[in-house]
Amino acid sequence: MYKALDIAYKILKRATNEDSGELISNMKLQKMLYYMQGFHLAYFGQPLFNDEIEAWMYGPVVPCVFDTFTSKGKIGIEYNGDVISLKEEEETLFDKVYDVYMQYSAYGLMELTHKERPWKSVPHGKGQIIPKELIKSYFKTRIKK
Repeated sequence: MYKALDIAYKILKRATNEDSGELISNMKLQKMLYYMQGFHLAYFGQPLFNDEIEAWMYGPVVPCVFDTFTSKGKIGIEYNGDVISLKEEEETLFDKVYDVYMQYSAYGLMELTHKERPWKSVPHGKGQIIPKELIKSYFKTRIKK
């Protein structure tokens, strides 16, 4: 299992190095972490990272990662440092989830999460944890056999 911040840096590094010219905002990063965690739980039966995901007003948030980048506001976050390597099958899943969900804007991802059971099923606000079991059971319905 990894730290949520290490996964965040991995997402940011890939976005920084791509030709799209889009840097990820903190809001978009939060949703990407949620989708990375959800699909990892569904495929492997265990969390990608142990940090909790909370149901805030604008969707799922990993507070420790949010706090790290809060000074960036709505601007994109650039990262050119070192990143962790995942196990081969985890890297493959990471790439697939990244490719699918990076196509959406931050607000597009927020709208998606607002329609999904994990966020809708819990009270919203700081400290309102979305249980990993709820995330896992939801994302199991989203994977193709």
